Amino acid sequence: MNAAPTPRAAGGCGSATCQCAGEAAASAAAPAAVPAINGITLLAAGERLDPDGLRERAWGELLRQEAVRQGLLPRHPELSAPALTASDQQAIQQLLDEAVPIRMPDDEECRRWYEANRARFIEGRQAHVRHILFAVTDGVDVHALVRRAEQALLELTRKDAPPARFGELARELSNCPSGADGGDLGWITPEDCAPELTQELFDLHEPRQGLGLHPRLVHSRYGFHIVEVLGRKQGRQLAYDQVREGVAAELAQRSRATALHQYIRLLAGQALVEGIDLEGATTPLVQ
Repeated sequence: MNAAPTPRAAGGCGSATCQCAGEAAASAAAPAAVPAINGITLLAAGERLDPDGLRERAWGELLRQEAVRQGLLPRHPELSAPALTASDQQAIQQLLDEAVPIRMPDDEECRRWYEANRARFIEGRQAHVRHILFAVTDGVDVHALVRRAEQALLELTRKDAPPARFGELARELSNCPSGADGGDLGWITPEDCAPELTQELFDLHEPRQGLGLHPRLVHSRYGFHIVEVLGRKQGRQLAYDQVREGVAAELAQRSRATALHQYIRLLAGQALVEGIDLEGATTPLVQ
């Protein structure tokens, strides 16, 4: 008769020499690492922050420590991150101004960007729009919401759909207050819209195109929209010389934002980061 099998150790493979059960138990019992930057903890005892708030504090502590290293701030005697004072923030701003100076684009860069984005420099553009909003809120079944929106859009695209049907569906289904008016938003400008709608309604169309019911749902930060453009006012194209200063300022801001992001990720890559994922950079700052 064969010997009875040796009972498996709880959580392990059952081998007499196996240590996986003990390792698993130790791993399960190990507390989560305290969020810290180079040994300086980011949270006071009992304090909690949401992930974005904790990440923002970590970036601030990274910059504060770099300002200390460069002699712009005195050393902090405690092992927990201090709240940044106005003088701390001023020193950090000095650090950033020296590490990532503003680079103004030349005229060729500005002109090239203007030509590639001419639609952004049309003054007086307007569109008469109505929409049906299917809002994405906490707990909503997004797949079911999209299916309902697509069913409504399909109904409106049928050749036999009565003209009044859009307004009826807007009053029945739309989560926007405009639903009470059949979804009518009136005459709107690019500045009146969420960026996603501005791109869809104004930036993706030639001046004399884009009237009628959009053949697909438009996705914005608010949810899914069925959109119909009832009319357009084309506006007037601004000349390059009229917008050159604004173009230069925007390009400089974009360039510096990218460089600042690279710089702070470089600091993260050089630091001992515990208990928080900052995805530190491993490549040098690109000026």
